[in-house]
Amino acid sequence: MSEKSPAAPKSPLSRAADRARIPTESQQHPLNPQSEIHGHSLSELVGLRRLGVHLLRIPPGKESFVFHSHQLEEEWMYVLSGRGIAEIGDEQHEVGPGDFLGFPTPSVGHHLRNTFSEDLVYLSGGERREMEVADFPRHNKRMVRVGGNVSLCPLDTVESFSLPEGK
Repeated sequence: MSEKSPAAPKSPLSRAADRARIPTESQQHPLNPQSEIHGHSLSELVGLRRLGVHLLRIPPGKESFVFHSHQLEEEWMYVLSGRGIAEIGDEQHEVGPGDFLGFPTPSVGHHLRNTFSEDLVYLSGGERREMEVADFPRHNKRMVRVGGNVSLCPLDTVESFSLPEGK
């Protein structure tokens, strides 16, 4: 059995002029047809493995991903320009430049929508653990990710049990 050799080190500096030449990545969450997000993973450009930092843009009338909560990985967002609606739990808040959102774990459900006429641009980031559990309560789904393997299961079929004390 051979061990993987580590990837070549990346430069710790990512310049805006260099990123302008890289095609923007686009994503849509499979559970939300209104999801449309464009941007770059800044952390990957400089070789970070345990932390994700992304420069993202949501066009007018679109949404980030899907209303969700995290069990293991903390997440944050910092609005650079534009305005949006942050759904946090059962509340909606208009957000704009300079607003910061932080979601310690286990997190309250959250989601970001752009209901305005200009792009919503923000930084988003969080932990990159080997395992994550996230709930999509409006879709009655739980996502479990271990490494690169992702499973989705109905929340109402998840069974709980208790381990003997001390285990």
